[in-house]
Amino acid sequence: MTSSQFTASRPAPATAMPLPSSLWAATAPPAPPTPALRESLATDVLVIGGGFTGLSTALHLAEGGAHVCVLEANEPGWGASGRNGGQVNPTLKHDPDELVRLFGAARAEPLLDAVSRSADLVFDLIARHGIDCQPVRSGWLQLSYSPGAVPAMHARAEQWARRGAPVDVLDRAAVARRVGTQAFAGGWLDGRAGAIQPLAYTRGLVGAAQRAGATVHGGTAVTALARQGTHWVATTSLGATVTAKQVVIATNGYTGPLWPGLAQTVLSANSFIVATQPLRDAEAHGILTQGETASTSQRLLLYFRKDALGRLLMGGRGFFADPRGPQDFAHLERSLELLFPQLGPLSYEYRWAGRIAITRDFMPHVHEPAPGVIMALGCNGRGIALCTSLGQHIAARLAGKGGDFPYPITPVAGIPLHGLQRFYIAAGVAWYSLLDKLGA
Repeated sequence: MTSSQFTASRPAPATAMPLPSSLWAATAPPAPPTPALRESLATDVLVIGGGFTGLSTALHLAEGGAHVCVLEANEPGWGASGRNGGQVNPTLKHDPDELVRLFGAARAEPLLDAVSRSADLVFDLIARHGIDCQPVRSGWLQLSYSPGAVPAMHARAEQWARRGAPVDVLDRAAVARRVGTQAFAGGWLDGRAGAIQPLAYTRGLVGAAQRAGATVHGGTAVTALARQGTHWVATTSLGATVTAKQVVIATNGYTGPLWPGLAQTVLSANSFIVATQPLRDAEAHGILTQGETASTSQRLLLYFRKDALGRLLMGGRGFFADPRGPQDFAHLERSLELLFPQLGPLSYEYRWAGRIAITRDFMPHVHEPAPGVIMALGCNGRGIALCTSLGQHIAARLAGKGGDFPYPITPVAGIPLHGLQRFYIAAGVAWYSLLDKLGA
């Protein structure tokens, strides 16, 4: 292609936005320097997006000897990678047997294997690069309020157990002992999972990628991307250009119009999180006793955990619009206090929100819409483990390493009437809330 045959662009943004206030922003180690790009350069691979996917891709490519440049519009971790709940969860929304039915065993089993190993990858990177991000690997609890839903959850655990995952099935009494509440009828424990300080992990990936030879530039939005001969040329918000043989677009829930139609492939939904002040030892005793993370099995799930200092965190769905004040988090605070009435009234130290990318099929999407371009987005709330794994496998694919790529590669296909996503999400919340109430 010549430059006249393809150009993708978006309006130039304003200056880089500051990191939003959150528990993670207040407690993460200092960020490595990622100065804005002010001089044009050429590289092997350009990565657009400084979150988990982009940084994992850059790190693995740089370790293999490639020249890599990462461009982030704000600062690495500004989006969901620095705002999520910190759960390292090596699963997909679909159960393993369901994926086999959808894709056939030949395609589904390599995908399931990659997903199953994704938490191992996260914790291996943390250990290998000495990332200071408060890692805890005590498992993930998926819990049900309804006795009728428990058998299906135990079947899910059995499906993962057949594939070598360390799991436990839990009845009401076992859940109560672990979680510290009588609210749940049962569930299961996935021993592969864990928790981290996500912004600290992101900053650790930045440092590791830089030490491996990658360059990382914050405050540098890509405003246009054009094919010129066998290379791609990215124009940035500060006027510098990057010429690269290959381009990775890893912008997930904050995807804009840079690539035509890409933003229309996901719904960008808000997830809200609250964090209490650190609990006193007597209060914290008996609540998530071994440091597990937890999620409910509702369609509108809640997720909760303790951090390194004993704060209780609760996250879940929020309005489509960004929060305007503490009142927008009241539903999470009520839920947390109903789960643990023994704590009495709680004081909340932090409230924040971030956007996750939800796909129509609840699967991660990988696209290769033009020669030398690959893009990955749509982690559906499983971003830490899944995005780190995607980055590793994208790097191997770009480097031409042997082995099949385990994630499905699909065409860029927008969600119909995507411009109404605000109403999609509101209607979905109302419908799923009704189904959750009927199920309970």
